[in-house]
Amino acid sequence: MRYQISGKQIDIGEALQTHVKSELGEVIEKYAQRPTEATIVFSRVAHEHVCESTIHLSTGLTAQATGRATEIYAAFESCREKMDKQLRRYKRRLRDHHRERTAPVEFGPGSSYILAASEEAEDGEVENLQPMVIAEMETKVPSITVGEAVMQLELAGQSMLVFRNEGHGGVNVVYRRDDGNIGWIDPRNSK
Repeated sequence: MRYQISGKQIDIGEALQTHVKSELGEVIEKYAQRPTEATIVFSRVAHEHVCESTIHLSTGLTAQATGRATEIYAAFESCREKMDKQLRRYKRRLRDHHRERTAPVEFGPGSSYILAASEEAEDGEVENLQPMVIAEMETKVPSITVGEAVMQLELAGQSMLVFRNEGHGGVNVVYRRDDGNIGWIDPRNSK
């Protein structure tokens, strides 16, 4: 497994990197058999240290956790505990998907755009109906089942996930509703 441990405007010593690799490695090996990459970023916000970790699994799932504390090691421990809880909660589901999926998840190309907020005139009408593109980026769209998409949404703590439905190849969306439930948009079924 490949680890990428870094700090935002703080120095990360060799002892902390070794501690992170050993502790996080134990958690990952216990619950996820084929992790591919772990990214851990330490930063400082006011008086608190923040540890953000993202783990990519060969099944295409991504697990994320964040920990905060006044000490950097305590921030990592908080993050590690959240990751442990998250992976333990989904261990059965991860194992089931691991058994069903023999090959890694395929990712297709996609474009991602950031649009500027529209400016309103004094009378409340929008002056220009064409949005201004601020940034244009390349993104990856996974080809997974609906169940895997919901699990990915929950593991990553995201509010929305766009994916290619492995069943029919169409683009689908799963999202977290305001009432806490998960919504699924499948344009193919809207006939």
